[in-house]
This record gives sequence, C-alpha cells and structure tokens, in this order.
Amino acid sequence: MTEAAAELPPAPGQALEVFGDRYADAVRYGELLADAGVRRGLIGPREVPRLWERHLLNCAVLSEVIPQDVTVCDVGSGAGLPGIPLALTRPDLQITLLEPLLRRTTFLEEVVKLLGLSNVTVLRGRAEEMVGTMQPVDVVTARAVAPLDRLAGWGVPLLRPHGEMSVLKGDTAEEEVLAARAALARLGVVETTVVHVGEGVVDPLATVVRVLVGESPGGVRAATRRAKAARASRRRYR
Repeated sequence: MTEAAAELPPAPGQALEVFGDRYADAVRYGELLADAGVRRGLIGPREVPRLWERHLLNCAVLSEVIPQDVTVCDVGSGAGLPGIPLALTRPDLQITLLEPLLRRTTFLEEVVKLLGLSNVTVLRGRAEEMVGTMQPVDVVTARAVAPLDRLAGWGVPLLRPHGEMSVLKGDTAEEEVLAARAALARLGVVETTVVHVGEGVVDPLATVVRVLVGESPGGVRAATRRAKAARASRRRYR
C-alpha cells in the first residue's frame, strides 16, 4: 500500500445510500484509485483525502440527469471518472470508457474486470477518431477534460440525433456556456442548460452542463467524417 492510500478516509454515510448494493465495489474502487491510481500517476496523492466527496460521490450524482436504459460514452475517462461511479449506481446504462492513453486503459480494464462491471466497455482512442467508427450514443459524459467549446467539439459528434452531452463543470460553468455559444450552435446544439445535482449527498452541489443536440450532432464537419468513414468501411468489405 502506498503512503497516499493510507490517507484514504472511510466512506461517508451517503456512499451507502448512493451506491446501494454496489457499495462494497465503490469502496474497492476508491482503494484502487488511492493505491494503484496514485502509483501510476492517474490521480495526484493530494486528492486521496478528498476522494469520496470530490470524486466518487461528485461523479455518482451525475446519474440524476442521465435517462434510463441509454448508451453512454465517457470521453477522456482517465481513471474512470465519472464513468465507473455511473456504472456502479446505474446498471441500466451501457457505458463506454473512451481514453487515448494505454496506461489509463490498462488500469480501466483491470478495474472493470475486478469489479465485474458487465455494463462497461473500455475503448482506447481519441474522440475525434471515433466519429463514424463507433456506434453513436445517447449520452456523452466527461469531467475536467477541457473548456466547454473544445469538449463539445470532441463529444457532440459521438451523439445520435437528439442525444445529449452532460458534463461536470465547476464554478465557471455559466461563463463557459456564454463563451461557447457560437461554437455550440455550429455543432448542432439546440439547447444548453446548467443544473445542480447531489442535494443531500455533496456540498457544494455538483454542477452539470447539459447540451442537447438536434438532427445533426456535430454539424457539417461531423457529417462529413461519418460519410468518409462509411465509404471506407464499404471498401473494406467489398
């Protein structure tokens, strides 16, 4: 056990309520983050004392805005946040953890196997490379990956028509939405809202930016990439 892992506090009472019958798996995941996650450079050792409130529970409450029985892609999943807490709280979701770095996908695959997360798939790659090569999803999630305009450019093209991107953001969420308005419009976004979730679980509440798309997720550029990928696929199977 690393020195940082020894600083992992006990799970707070809210964790049992949030994770239910997957509580023991959530505790195990926290232990993995505090130990292997720190050793492999996936999270900083200073994050371990606040792992439950700032990371595990903060990500789990995102489930409040995710519809039932949908497909989800967690873009830039890193150490599995928010994708793995979502998978533990919502077995009805089919979740893809999308991450470009091998050392991170290796860790994610180990966690998925250890926790028996049959509703989770790990995929190595960049979001912009996946347009047209992976099935469009109902919901894209992300956390602390990039400013909203750039993040939307990666995530929105992965959505099916009328899907949504729900991303965890900080105190500047409203300002990011205003600054990204033109970029979001070009990506086919029809509505953007900022909501707060986690009442009675996390303090302060978690801030979520919800981005809803219309008929053409990602706009003209994404449509072009999808068409190009479709042509390449047809040529391979001739």
